[in-house]
Amino acid sequence: MSKKKTECFLPSRSAIPNVISISLSILCMMMVVAIAPKLTADDRNPYVGDAKAARAGEYEFRINCALCHGLGAHGGGRGPDLTRAQKKHAHSDAEMFQVISNGIPGTVMPANGTNGQGVGMTDAEIWQIITYIRSVEAKASGNPAGNAAHGKELFYGDANCSLCHMIEGKGGRVGPDLTAVGGSRTRAAIIDSVRNPSRRLAWGLTESTKEFPQEYETITVVTADGKQIKGVALNEDNFSVQMIDASEQIHLLEKDKLRSFQKSRESFMPQYNSDILSDKDLEDVVAYLASVGAK
Repeated sequence: MSKKKTECFLPSRSAIPNVISISLSILCMMMVVAIAPKLTADDRNPYVGDAKAARAGEYEFRINCALCHGLGAHGGGRGPDLTRAQKKHAHSDAEMFQVISNGIPGTVMPANGTNGQGVGMTDAEIWQIITYIRSVEAKASGNPAGNAAHGKELFYGDANCSLCHMIEGKGGRVGPDLTAVGGSRTRAAIIDSVRNPSRRLAWGLTESTKEFPQEYETITVVTADGKQIKGVALNEDNFSVQMIDASEQIHLLEKDKLRSFQKSRESFMPQYNSDILSDKDLEDVVAYLASVGAK
């Protein structure tokens, strides 16, 4: 039997420089990967205090987050005010990373890349957004304005807020539920909505098929038998309207069977000037709403 010859293939002398070059390139890539910061939620934000990263994060925020959280991160109705020092679902940067990446089950906060806004963000872009949020975050005040306990008494008492608004299942249904408003809107925005309720109507029903939710518009209708009904819109399409009147009775009406149908941007909520509700009392009511919204 003949012995098999073992052959060893060596690169030709002319190919050796190329082999060395490729090996050095691979080694350099491995070194870069080794020393580059891992952009994961388990690590510290690599862009802390980086003004350039914060500016990049503001750009990403406008594309992916501002629809719900508002420009400047001050809250947009659906999303909370992120400039507050105390946040409901996240405290550390790592927790905020998880919220942005994975969303919050049971809420309108989607996971990254699933909300139809933007194109989905890389880990680095998420860290930049967090850096931007930290840059606009207000410092916690040692002496918060307003007396929440007195504000609660006013809400369910002399201020008559609970006649139309509900908090944690207690109160009226004519106006929007205010359980979360203290966490989703700024103090200045809440005060303005009380003093000037028609300036910006509140959002109501939200549907996945609608880019923007229904607003609490004032509607006045006259039925076929001549009865006038005035209230706020709960839902509306081209053919029908669902509304609730001051006595909390809900009406579902077909538009083509009405004698008249009028919509108004004048809020159903009365305007609370300082003669009706003093600045001090309003501060207390806002403090109560903030205390509930922070839960």
